[in-house]
Amino acid sequence: MIAELAASQGLAISDPAFWMPLVFLAILLLLLAAGLVFDGFDIGVGLLLQLAPAESRPQMLSMLSAWRDANEFWPLLGVGLFCAAFPFAWGQVLGNLYAPLACMTLGMMLRSVAFEFRLRASARHKPRWMLGFWLGSLLAALGQGAALGRVVTSYQTDPGYLGFSLFVGLCAVAAYALLGACWLVMRVEGDLQRRAIAWARHTVRWTAVGMVAIAVTLGLVNSGVFAKWSDVQHLGISATIWVVMLMCFVGMEIALARLASKSDQHRSWLPFTLCVGLYLLMLSGLAYSFFPYLVLDDMTLWDSAGSVASMRMTLAGVIVGVPVVLVFNVLAYRTVFGKARGTL
Repeated sequence: MIAELAASQGLAISDPAFWMPLVFLAILLLLLAAGLVFDGFDIGVGLLLQLAPAESRPQMLSMLSAWRDANEFWPLLGVGLFCAAFPFAWGQVLGNLYAPLACMTLGMMLRSVAFEFRLRASARHKPRWMLGFWLGSLLAALGQGAALGRVVTSYQTDPGYLGFSLFVGLCAVAAYALLGACWLVMRVEGDLQRRAIAWARHTVRWTAVGMVAIAVTLGLVNSGVFAKWSDVQHLGISATIWVVMLMCFVGMEIALARLASKSDQHRSWLPFTLCVGLYLLMLSGLAYSFFPYLVLDDMTLWDSAGSVASMRMTLAGVIVGVPVVLVFNVLAYRTVFGKARGTL
C-alpha cells in the first residue's frame, strides 16, 4: 500500500520528498491530539464557570494554574508546524478559515489576559475577569468548531453550509464542556462533583449529535470519503470504529449514572478516560477520511509540502525541541489525574 502511494506520486519510498510529509503529518496529528485533550479540558472548565456557584469558581480556576502555560502551547505549535511544513497549503486553508480562526485567537488571548489579571485584581473586580475567562473559552470553542465545520464542507459558502459550521461550533462548545466536566468529576469531590456529573450528562448528548452530523455531512459532501468508509474491504474497520465510539458513549453514561448514585466513586477517572478515547477516535476518523489530502480533492500532502531542504531544517528543529517539550510537559502534567487536595 505504501509502495503504491509512493508510485502514485512518482516517488520512491526512500525518497525524503515522500516520507518527510508523512512524518510531519504524524507530528501534526500528535499535536492536534494533545491540544484537543489538554487544552480541551482547560477550555471546558472555563465554559462551565458561569454554571458553577460563585464560591466554587475560584477553586475551578486555581485547579488550572499548573497547566495554563502548557495548555496554550499545543495549538500555537500546531499552527506553526503546519505553516512551516506545508507552505503551499496554509494560505488556502487559513484563508478560508479566517473568521473562525480569528474568533479562536481572540478567545485564547482573552482567556490568557483574564486569567492573569484575575490573580492581581481586587476582590471586587475578580468576578469580571472570571466572566472574561468564560467568554474567551466560549469564543475559542466556537471558533474551533466552526473551523471544523468549514473544513468538513470543503469551505463552501452557501448559507446552509455556513449554518452547519455554526451548528458544529455549538456542538464543539458542548464537547469541550463535556471534557471539562469529566475532568472535574475525576478531580473533585462533594457538591462540585455532583454538579459536574450533571453537566456531563447534559452535554454528552449534544456531543454525540455533533459527531454524527460531522460524519454524515462529510460523507454526503464528498463522494470519495463516502466510498472510502463504505468500501466492502474496509467495512469491518469502519463498523469497528463506530461500535467502539458507541460503547464509549454508553460506558460514559453508565459511569456517570453510577457516580451520581455514589455507588462507584473509586472509578471517577473512567468518564474522562472514555471521553479522551472518544475524541481521539474522532480525530483518527477525520485523518483517515482526508488522507492523503490536506484540501479534499485539491491538494495532497506532497503538493503542499515545502522543499526537501526546508523540511530538513524544520525537522532538525523538531528533533531538538521535542525532547525538551516532552520533559517540560511530563513535569507539568504529572498531577493532571487524581483528586485535588487541600484548599485551592
